[in-house]
Amino acid sequence: MQPLLLLLLLAFLLPPRAKAGEIIGGHEAKRHSRPYMAFLQIWDQDDRKRCGGFLIREDFVLTAAHCWGSSVNVTLGAHNIKVRERTQQVIPVRKAIPHPDYNKKNYSNDIMLLKGDSGGPLVCNNVAQGIVSYGQKNGSPPRACTKVSSFLPWIKKTMKTL
Repeated sequence: MQPLLLLLLLAFLLPPRAKAGEIIGGHEAKRHSRPYMAFLQIWDQDDRKRCGGFLIREDFVLTAAHCWGSSVNVTLGAHNIKVRERTQQVIPVRKAIPHPDYNKKNYSNDIMLLKGDSGGPLVCNNVAQGIVSYGQKNGSPPRACTKVSSFLPWIKKTMKTL
């Protein structure tokens, strides 16, 4: 597994309310080598959290359903989210579509499509295989991912209707 992917995977496996400030045990990836990666900033009342996701089409991001709040912005084109780069785009989410059977108590069906004017993936052989759902706060195993292929009919059907 490539180093950046491993880092992102570890970060996205944190529970929804985790206050993680760093990636554990990773290495910096080559600048802009993962253009499909998305950084989500979520606001819900006075709470702010972060999640990851990835582009599955130019106008859809796939992420975890627990990554929702009253307002969500998607950042694309970033190498370092702490530094404003001219390649970055910050796009407000126009619509969030969580899986209809998402259960926030046990995180089953923890998958969501985001659509605004333009999660963390588990990628194997250049194919998105999963979305990080939950795990230990310190980044150690076990980790759980939502299997993307199980939801392809729902993803395709939902994207066609929007």
